[in-house]
Amino acid sequence: MHLSLNEADLARYVRKQFENTFPDGADLGDLPKFVELALGRIEHCFSRVRLKGFFANGQVRFSHWHCDQFAIFLYYLANTAFREEPGHPIADKAYALNKALHALDAFYEVELPDVFAVQHPVGTVLGRASYSDYFICYHNCTVGANLDNDYPSFGRGIVMYGGSRVIGKTSVGDNTFVSTGAIVIDGGTLEPNSVLHGIYPNAGHSRTGRNVISDIFGV
Repeated sequence: MHLSLNEADLARYVRKQFENTFPDGADLGDLPKFVELALGRIEHCFSRVRLKGFFANGQVRFSHWHCDQFAIFLYYLANTAFREEPGHPIADKAYALNKALHALDAFYEVELPDVFAVQHPVGTVLGRASYSDYFICYHNCTVGANLDNDYPSFGRGIVMYGGSRVIGKTSVGDNTFVSTGAIVIDGGTLEPNSVLHGIYPNAGHSRTGRNVISDIFGV
């Protein structure tokens, strides 16, 4: 994997970000360990993503200057710290730093898939849904609960375009495109190979011959 900063320098870089943004003196001694684990997840994820800058010449590429990549890294860092040691301050700091830098709200308890991507995700909130591999979202997307605290579930190969929302008891089938500005609330079980469009309560879906994994991820 090609890194813009080697592992040790990346850990020092993140430490400085934490200390400057959250100067509370919390123990960051475990940060190198969590960075190493997060980079392992980055390598697995990016090796299956053919978006520009993620993979080239047979090699995974990760740059701390590539905002979308760094947003994914910070999610993996926060989630990894939470998995390894629930309650660890690094989980909270990485989550909060992601919100501060990228306006991306992906809480560390949310289990995003092993293969996913974001594209300029400013204003996006990814709630406690069930996600599958090859999920990608753009700016100002929302995944959230209804008033009964029911969350959506997503099949394999989902793209949420800018401004779209999927809320509540909604099961989105494999290979689905959620159109720009679409709002789906308690949509029930939606068949695969679909385009979701329209605004609740008049949201609908139509068939598609396109493929998220090949057309968007380039795999």
